[in-house]
Amino acid sequence: MDFLDQLLYFPLEQLPFYLIALMIAFTVHEFSHAYFANKFGDPTAKLLGRVTLNPAVHFDFLGIVLLLIAGFGWARPVPVNRENFSHPRRMSIIVAAVGPLSNLLLGIVGALIYAVLYISGVIDPIGITRTDQAIHIFFNVFIQLNFFLCLFNLIPLPPLDGYRIVENVLPPRISAKIQRFEQWSILIFLLIIVLPMLQKYTIAPLYLGARALSIDVLNIFITLFGG
Repeated sequence: MDFLDQLLYFPLEQLPFYLIALMIAFTVHEFSHAYFANKFGDPTAKLLGRVTLNPAVHFDFLGIVLLLIAGFGWARPVPVNRENFSHPRRMSIIVAAVGPLSNLLLGIVGALIYAVLYISGVIDPIGITRTDQAIHIFFNVFIQLNFFLCLFNLIPLPPLDGYRIVENVLPPRISAKIQRFEQWSILIFLLIIVLPMLQKYTIAPLYLGARALSIDVLNIFITLFGG
């Protein structure tokens, strides 16, 4: 048990909650990409069976393992052929953006449900019982994880959604120049997520930001509905 505690990035006792939250967050994120790509005329993801809320279709084993032991990870990326879009740049931006936006929405919905349970007295604010403690832990994990994934995926480095958004927002001439350095950008991304020294100034602040955002959103709902 001590070995697992040292190996995992998250507390061992919270592992089931993280796995459930990841299953929902990653599935909805990738489904959103696939759904809108298909909606805009690109059937690539649909033909591969990716327009689904079945978690098994979207999970990447290595990505999940790394997230659990290193604090970052990924699901199976949804293949998109922008040439099938009637407006490639505009629709590519939307398809890329809906992933992080889906996590933002999940975090907000999670905070709303948590606030309603808290205000209505369904769960004990102190969390004395094991059920109350489990609910408190799950919603805290679920909300913070989704806000983190939203912020993390907006980093403008490949292969993240933020890069695809910037790539299509910039004028074609500048975008083409950036694409020449894409392989180096991927290297920078890998260094950021692998080296503890760089994680301290990149990944760690995102977790802090996600935590602050979750507290602020939850307080807003408690204030609104708590009278």
